[in-house]
Amino acid sequence: MTEKKTVTFQSLLEILMVSTRLGLTSFGGPVAHLGYFHEEYVRRRKWMDEKSYADLVALCQFLPGPASSQVGIGVGLMRGGLLGGLIAFLGFTLPSVLALIIFALVLQGFDIGDAAWIHGLKIVAVAVVAHAILGMAQKLTPDLPRKTIALFALAVTLLWQTAFTQVGVILIAAVLGYVIFKSHTAEDEKRMHFPISKGVGYVSLGLFFGLLILLPVLREATALNWIAMFDSFYRSGSLVFGGGHVVLPLLEREFVPTGWLSEEAFLAGYGATQAVPGPLFTFAAYIGAIINGWQGGLLATAAIFLPAFLLILGTLPFWDALRRNSKISRALMGVNAAVVGILIAAFYHPIWTSSILAPIDFVFAAILFSMLVYWKLPPWVVVLTGAVGGLVLYMIF
Repeated sequence: MTEKKTVTFQSLLEILMVSTRLGLTSFGGPVAHLGYFHEEYVRRRKWMDEKSYADLVALCQFLPGPASSQVGIGVGLMRGGLLGGLIAFLGFTLPSVLALIIFALVLQGFDIGDAAWIHGLKIVAVAVVAHAILGMAQKLTPDLPRKTIALFALAVTLLWQTAFTQVGVILIAAVLGYVIFKSHTAEDEKRMHFPISKGVGYVSLGLFFGLLILLPVLREATALNWIAMFDSFYRSGSLVFGGGHVVLPLLEREFVPTGWLSEEAFLAGYGATQAVPGPLFTFAAYIGAIINGWQGGLLATAAIFLPAFLLILGTLPFWDALRRNSKISRALMGVNAAVVGILIAAFYHPIWTSSILAPIDFVFAAILFSMLVYWKLPPWVVVLTGAVGGLVLYMIF
């Protein structure tokens, strides 16, 4: 167990600086973000151990919403309380939010989805995720039963790609872990520091479900555009399993048929979203800005991320006690192995399949991987090298 830490201004400033740097450099989608978080928070800064990080990832994979953003919020909450979680969220999210609002207001018709430097950043994601998976696999799948669970999760996740596949795989892995590891006794694990009371957790969960019920009622009763807009984004953020790509069809269904924006504007924003770092959920900022300027962009961002914040704030106060229970610990051994399999599946598709298109791409990925793993260069250097390298490869090949 660790002693309770006091949250200081210095620690909050550190959270802001680290999360903002991640928000400026974390390209490649949610799985790549988990790799960047693992490199920064676990390997370099040691804010949490491998097991605690894997448990947090497992929880966020199970919850609806943007898993990588919830992991970042969770790290901030455990490091700096409620304010730390909010700062971690803002640092990681605002860079892409501001970029997409600018795209919406100024560059809607500019096609950057196939830019050469974007391809270079996709190859960076290959190196980052491969590094994270290797590290997590060594810790979380040390024996044959857990390797087998990871293989099961990989196969099912790749072959049956539905919105609820990941949740189903995690539930099955929990049952398998509980049954297979009956002789396992829970270790005296390092306590996850979380300076938020269970009362705050109850209030957060109450707000999550209360808004989910109340907002549609207010929408019908008032017919105010901003309430209707908030409701659409909040509901989309509440009911999504499987990450940012899954929310796109939900948002299209909410806003294109209603005439709030055209199909062409929607697709232009989708291309812009692929080009910026940070979470894919920030696509909401683009849609909001198209509908009602920068104010709409900020309102949409708050609405779509609010469920994620309430859910992680509502579940984490209970998560530490649950994971230290011997029965839950056995189940989590299976769940963490499954998370490795899920990450490997996502590493193949969409990261590998959309990035490694030719032998030169594989060579470049190997170079970036070596820079990160063997030469120990900072992630931002690897990201910059990837962007420049993408342009060079385009000119040469």
